Amino acid sequence: MKIGNVEIKGRTALAPMAGVTDRAFRELCVAFGASYVVGEMVSAKGISFNSERSKELMLLSENERPAAVQLFGSEPQTVAAAAVTAMEYKPDIIDINMGCPAPKISGNGAGSALMKNPDLCGKIVEAVCKAVDVPITVKIRKGWDDKSVNAVEVAKICEQAGASAITVHGRTREQFYSGKADLDIISEVKKAVNIPVIGNGDITNANDAAQMLEKTNCDMVMIGRGALGNPWIFREINAWLNDLRPMFPPSPAEKVTVILRHIQAMCDYKGEEIAMREARKHVGWYMKGFKNAAELRREAGYLKTYEELIELTKKAYECMSQSE
Repeated sequence: MKIGNVEIKGRTALAPMAGVTDRAFRELCVAFGASYVVGEMVSAKGISFNSERSKELMLLSENERPAAVQLFGSEPQTVAAAAVTAMEYKPDIIDINMGCPAPKISGNGAGSALMKNPDLCGKIVEAVCKAVDVPITVKIRKGWDDKSVNAVEVAKICEQAGASAITVHGRTREQFYSGKADLDIISEVKKAVNIPVIGNGDITNANDAAQMLEKTNCDMVMIGRGALGNPWIFREINAWLNDLRPMFPPSPAEKVTVILRHIQAMCDYKGEEIAMREARKHVGWYMKGFKNAAELRREAGYLKTYEELIELTKKAYECMSQSE
């Protein structure tokens, strides 16, 4: 498929997740078969204030392309100006967040709050399309709540304003991440627009991906929480898509190797102190489901050095081997 002039060689994408989808994790997911990745959302206002944190979030490497920088904001010209600055980091695509349910985002009129103002959604897309020459995409939700399900309306307005693709998370903002993602709304959006539609929500394995692709006819699936501690999910889905034999879960040895590889990359990019603090949650996710996992996750919550991680993975390897 193509998003504008950007070719996507596959049907699996990594969703943007604040505090999670940093460069190290994006590169890892690409290595396991993610066809397209979107970075952590970046504040358009933060960029306008020359925030160092915003600059860090926009950094992209050649090992993760095609990749998008995702922006959030509620003022068309501010978001457009941020997109111009983002182009210094050479993103393949600029994505606009119209789906984040977090109160600190939606409470300021950005993220999913934009779903309450479809005309403003269109104005933001139009302004950004005029400002930069890469494809502009939008990530939306089903609607603000069950009384205002308007994903189709917003998608059509964004397409008319120049968007090259739409990602639909099949929940309302009111639902946050509870309940089940609505595949019907994704299907409705797909029927209503002539640009690629990416389906998002509740994909935790190849069967979930197959169901979404088949029921919605969407062009690609986007995996978020299903990839936490599980970058292998892209390998699993791709095996199904390509009619290959089912992929077995990673062995204890592979799991430990990937944990160390992932966190080492974080240390390389951010320095050990910051990386190890942020790595605690990742290590906890990797440990999920194995013997003595609760104890291993508890220890992961206190990690301060990479050497401590090495010792923890040795213990984890023994536990994982026993759980096979």
